[in-house]
Amino acid sequence: MLYDFLKFWHVLSFVFMSIPLFNLIVVNERTLFGSAFQYYADRYMENIIKHGAARCFVFQSSVLASGILLLLFSPLGIESLWMNWIIFLKTILLFLLVGLLSYVHLKLQPRIEALIANIEPNSVPPENIMAQLKPLRARRKKLASFCLFIVLTIIVLGLQVYSVYEPFLTIVLIALVGLFAWGNYKRLNRFGWM
Repeated sequence: MLYDFLKFWHVLSFVFMSIPLFNLIVVNERTLFGSAFQYYADRYMENIIKHGAARCFVFQSSVLASGILLLLFSPLGIESLWMNWIIFLKTILLFLLVGLLSYVHLKLQPRIEALIANIEPNSVPPENIMAQLKPLRARRKKLASFCLFIVLTIIVLGLQVYSVYEPFLTIVLIALVGLFAWGNYKRLNRFGWM
C-alpha cells in the first residue's frame, strides 16, 4: 500500500510540474494586449510567474523525495540511481530543472521585478521599459519552453523504468515532446494539443 501511495505521489507531483506550460500560455496570452506596457496585465502576469516558482520548487522536491522512497521500497533499490540509465538520466534532468528554475527565480525574475517595481497603476511607465523588459522576458520564455521539454522527456523516460520501449519509439516520443514545447513557445496554445 505504501509503495502504491508513493507511485501516486510521484506521478501527481510531475503532473503539477506543468507550470512551464501554463507560464508559456500566460506569456502568450499577454501578447494579445499589445506591445506597450499595461500595468494591470503586466503586473498580473509577473505575479503569476513569480509565485509559480515556489510551487514548482515544492513539486520538484516532492518528485525527488517520492522517487528516492520509491527506489528504497522497490525491488530496484537505491543503487538504481546510478545503475539504471533511465533513472540516472531522470535524476540528472530533475536537477537540471531545479538549476534552471533557480536561475529564473533568483536572477531573471528579480531583474524584471526591479524594472517594474516603481511603476504605479495610473502612472506613465518609462518610455524604454518594454525595450528593457523584452530581452529578459524572451530569455525566461525560452527557458520555460526548455523546462517544459525536460519535464515531458522525464515523463517519457519514467514510463520506461520497468519496461523499456524500442529506441525508435523513445526517439519519436521525445521528438513529439520537442515539437509540443516548441509550438507552445512560438504561439498561443488555445486548444490543448493545438
